[in-house]
Amino acid sequence: MKKDAPHPVPPTALGDATVPGNPQDSTALRTSAAPSVPTALLLRGNLFAEKCPSRQILTHVTSRWGVLILVALLDGTHRFSELRRRIGGVSERMLSQTLQWLEADGFVLRIAYPVVPPHVEYSLTPLGREISEQVRQLTDWIEENLGRIRGEQAAG
Repeated sequence: MKKDAPHPVPPTALGDATVPGNPQDSTALRTSAAPSVPTALLLRGNLFAEKCPSRQILTHVTSRWGVLILVALLDGTHRFSELRRRIGGVSERMLSQTLQWLEADGFVLRIAYPVVPPHVEYSLTPLGREISEQVRQLTDWIEENLGRIRGEQAAG
């Protein structure tokens, strides 16, 4: 094996998450949390693997407030107070925490202007716009089918 080629890593808690392999080897390599395989090399997660980092991202994106923040930001840049007014029922703490998660995941861009009082704006990154479009399809489907869903709930 060449010195710079990635080393095969045995299956671990990440399950079938894959990293680039040797081009001469048709089987995908599995990655682990071991520092020898950088997370940046992860090509695809496995949501069904207990410790795959994709689960945490899924939790952030599909949480009640995550979904609403992502869809709200599709309309453009918003300040914290604008988001809080737009998303009825969210507490300041939960809005702040969810924005931090989405920012850490690379979906939300936070810009703080050095003025008094503080002026902070939130917008979507290109990756955030991509996931937000997917989430909006889900929310649109729910809104369009609410009558059918409520009918099934009442019948059940």
